[in-house]
Amino acid sequence: MDRAEVDSRIRTIIEPFNKKSMKITDATSFAGDLEFDSLTVMDFVAAIEDEFDIIISMNQQAEIETYGQLVDAVTGMQGK
Repeated sequence: MDRAEVDSRIRTIIEPFNKKSMKITDATSFAGDLEFDSLTVMDFVAAIEDEFDIIISMNQQAEIETYGQLVDAVTGMQGK
C-alpha cells in the first residue's frame, strides 16, 4: 500500500476525532492543533491498528507528533 492510500484511509479514520474540523496537513500536530487528550489518542491509535492490522508500540506513539509522521510510520509498517 503506498503513502497516498494510507493517507486516504487515515483521513477517513481521523474525521470523527477532528472535533475542531481542522484542515489536516502533514504538519498537523495531534496534541497542539487537534488537542487530542490521552484517551482520544488511545481510541485513535486503536482505530488505526484495527484498520491496518498493525501494532503501534508505546515508544512509536511517543515519537509520532504530527499527521505526516503517522502516515509515514503506518506506511513503513505495511507488510511487516
